Amino acid sequence: MDQIYLLIVGFLFVLAITDLIVGVGNDAVNFLNSAIGSKVASFRIIMGVAFLGLLIGTLFSSGMMEIARSGIFNPGMFYFNQVMYIFLAVMITDVILLDAFNSLGLPTSTTVSIIFELLGASVSIATFKVLSETGEIGNIAAYINSAKVLAIISGILLSVVIAFTVGSIVQYFSRIIFTFNFKEKVKYLGGIWGGLSFTAIIYFLVLKGAKGTTFMSEEVIQYFETNSTLILAVCFIGFSVLFQLLIWLFRTNVLRIVVLTGTFALAMAFAGNDLVNFIGAPLAGYEAFKIYLKSGLEPHQLTMEGLAGAIKSPWYMLFASGIVMGLTLIFSRKARLVTNTEVGLGRQDEGIERFSPNDVSRAIVRYFIRTGEIIEKIIPAFVQNFLTKRFTPPPNDEIEEARKKGISFDLIRASVNLVVASILIAFGTSHKLPLSTTYVTFMVAMGTSFADGAWGRESAVYRVAGVLTVIAGWFVTAFIAFTVSFILAVIIFYGEFYAIIGLILLAIYILYRQQKIFLRQEKEYQQAKDLADSTSVISLEAIVSRCNEDILHSLELTASLYKRLLNAFNKEDRKKLKKLNAEVSEFNKHTKLLKNNVHNVVDHLKDDALEAGHFYVQVVDFLREIAHCVSYIAEPMQQHVENNHKGMVSTQKAELQRINEYLEKLVSSIKLSIETGDFSKRDEIVGLQQKLIEEIEKSRKAQVRRIKNHETGTKNSVLFLNLLAESKNLANFITNLYKSQRDFILAAQPKQSS
Repeated sequence: MDQIYLLIVGFLFVLAITDLIVGVGNDAVNFLNSAIGSKVASFRIIMGVAFLGLLIGTLFSSGMMEIARSGIFNPGMFYFNQVMYIFLAVMITDVILLDAFNSLGLPTSTTVSIIFELLGASVSIATFKVLSETGEIGNIAAYINSAKVLAIISGILLSVVIAFTVGSIVQYFSRIIFTFNFKEKVKYLGGIWGGLSFTAIIYFLVLKGAKGTTFMSEEVIQYFETNSTLILAVCFIGFSVLFQLLIWLFRTNVLRIVVLTGTFALAMAFAGNDLVNFIGAPLAGYEAFKIYLKSGLEPHQLTMEGLAGAIKSPWYMLFASGIVMGLTLIFSRKARLVTNTEVGLGRQDEGIERFSPNDVSRAIVRYFIRTGEIIEKIIPAFVQNFLTKRFTPPPNDEIEEARKKGISFDLIRASVNLVVASILIAFGTSHKLPLSTTYVTFMVAMGTSFADGAWGRESAVYRVAGVLTVIAGWFVTAFIAFTVSFILAVIIFYGEFYAIIGLILLAIYILYRQQKIFLRQEKEYQQAKDLADSTSVISLEAIVSRCNEDILHSLELTASLYKRLLNAFNKEDRKKLKKLNAEVSEFNKHTKLLKNNVHNVVDHLKDDALEAGHFYVQVVDFLREIAHCVSYIAEPMQQHVENNHKGMVSTQKAELQRINEYLEKLVSSIKLSIETGDFSKRDEIVGLQQKLIEEIEKSRKAQVRRIKNHETGTKNSVLFLNLLAESKNLANFITNLYKSQRDFILAAQPKQSS
């Protein structure tokens, strides 16, 4: 019997390592957002500072581990085997859930996930325990610390609103004081700003860290709490004077020091307070197993009151966890994807938006626009002029330079993000209010970006949609965490050894599937980023070259997809059609990126290249239409086969095959002309287009005869006529693409030669 629980303990520690990896991947956004978004230092320095904060923070986390042992449920009400089932269900759920959010690039709360997983699993086991023993379902309340759970939920809801509001207000007045041209203002106000920021960060570090450390005596901790006002006053005056002297004497950039120190503080707080979310359950399981080995009782006879006592976690386990988190921070691509999501939602300039607008985001933006118009009518003109001057963005050349460096927002906003988040978390902790570091830091970042005017008319609807998506994900986290852990606990409770092995294999499979989703999303994001970045320093010659590559690739892909779609459809191969539709979707996304980026390309062209820019726009439009045509062919084919309708008759298959042969000839001729730069055979290409269209018209007339003779059914006829129509559109758009690219190349040649 001991072997089963030894297996559970071993697997709990494997899951702990995995959870540390996926957890840091999700929560890295909390302390990296401001530093990376403002490019305060090189990537290595930022990661080094965060790594050090994580490592030190783990040594402050021992006192937090009781949350997993007894914070949500009363361990004395459960037997040893039941407690182990709870911890195992919690860890399997947590790893899968957090990795799913990482793969989607969405930040969620690891605190919320672990709380609701513990709640779901313990309620599950308690329910079946009560039903089997007394049958009185009302006794479940004795098993759960319901007051603490309700306090956590209410604290989470309040923190979302408060963090956004406070972040907006502080950033608004900070921008009024410093403006976007803050370098001059910092020379005189930087000392006070640095002193205030450092004081807030120290306050945050002391209150957030001291209570959990194992190397500070109770007297020292009590001294900090009793004399906090005096300590803060001395820190504010001392650091203000020190920073002002550094600015005047050595021209030190105080804002960089503030942002890097804030990054260290938040990383340290994250490790100190959130480490329990990842290894709390495994360590609790390990302690439970040690109690079981000493007891000599059977697993179903030993109650776990021992977990409710004060237990100090081994420092070496905490330190090892810090090393795992630090290495994950440096090497995890998922951590960067989650960070990119928050940085993208808060960046100052426009660009490719990740989230699609919805009715709610549109309604919210409309409401704020109308409210703003009303406020403008009320506020005196001189006040409006004053505010306009304070919020005037920097010159275009500075914006362009920042964009080239990858700077999403400036150091003023970065420091506000860190200081406000630190103060709010410290305030909540000092008043014993349950807060999620993810919720606070994310909503502060969104509030500061909103107040900073980053959500303009061109981007607001996308940014609001993104924020709503992330917030909705938080509530989904709670629901899924509770439900899945509840179900898994039931399965383990009844299936025991076989259920444990099955769930282990299932978890491995789900993680593998989520990794594939992540790789696809990362590829899409990187394509969009590369496309946007490539336009910042682009020449007309480079545009022509890239256009040629895109066209040749698109034409080859179009001809290949058309042929493979016909073959799969004729064989009624449903799986093949599904895969081909996925390829078509990727093709569509690529052309959509090209079209969305047209503005950036044209904007970077010189004035004497406007004619070439006109033809470039045409080329991209035709590429987009070609992708549409292919999708309008692929989707109906798949639906036809999925619905089990009759396939094409032999004459229809033969006609489509001839159309495919003509299409291949047209595409081959166009590719050869573009590759060689020989456009003398334009008439020959147009002739191939006409022959293809004539073949399509013959097939259409033949289909009309088949309909009159009742040779084909309604679904068959509708699909076949649709294929002919889209094939004709495809032929026209391919030929027009060729003409536009030819004109584009010819228009660009004089510029290249000069």
